[in-house]
Amino acid sequence: MASGTLPRALAPLIDFVYPPRCPVCGEGIAAGPGLCADCWAMLEFPGQPACSRCQIPLSGRWDGEQCGACLAHAPSHSGVSAAVLYTEPARQIVLRFKHGGRIGLATLMARLIAARLPEGTGEAVLVPVPLHRTRLWLRGYNQAALLAQALARESGRVVAVDALSRTRATSTLGGLGKAARARELRGAIIANRHREGSIAGKDVVLVDDVLTSGATNAACTGALLGAGARSVHIACFARVMDASALKRETPETNMVPGAA
Repeated sequence: MASGTLPRALAPLIDFVYPPRCPVCGEGIAAGPGLCADCWAMLEFPGQPACSRCQIPLSGRWDGEQCGACLAHAPSHSGVSAAVLYTEPARQIVLRFKHGGRIGLATLMARLIAARLPEGTGEAVLVPVPLHRTRLWLRGYNQAALLAQALARESGRVVAVDALSRTRATSTLGGLGKAARARELRGAIIANRHREGSIAGKDVVLVDDVLTSGATNAACTGALLGAGARSVHIACFARVMDASALKRETPETNMVPGAA
């Protein structure tokens, strides 16, 4: 029997015994993974006009192709692709996926990310943002690695799960200024010297669940470029436009509604 045939054949029975539900509101849906129509309608997607470099939304009155921040300090990455903006429905998906053990959501999230990736990244190597081993042990999985693996299945790209490593556990970056974030991350993320051969001379797509200030992504990008990567494109599920939206989050909460 061909690979994947048995799971597809059993899918109707599984759906009958365990009817698929929307991960945001819990309403029944026709098939998973997916959202109900109401929750899907509440998702917000990045649009235009946007900065050609970092893709942050621009005011209609802005007549340049790049935002002021990118013009003042050109980022080291080659671009950003975010599936959705960090609104309440996206937040619920991230919480259930990241802290609630709903790892099956990786497929849905990866499909939305894949739809936003530019065509020029088709041959790029997928590299997830790393977790420190302590946090990996506490959580049980690296959500960015699950996304990268799901994205590889969706797109046919190669994934290098251990291309980066986090040498020490860093404090929560919420509430820190740009300089303080950079200090906290300095030297914390490095390239795995045993995997540099899979990175050197290659275009890389750096995968994460949420993009906030970009400090972690900048540290990862620097490590990848230092290992010889030709370029680094950042891909995430949700992008935060207002960093204050994350200040209420508990980094390792187990009390996530609907997580059971």
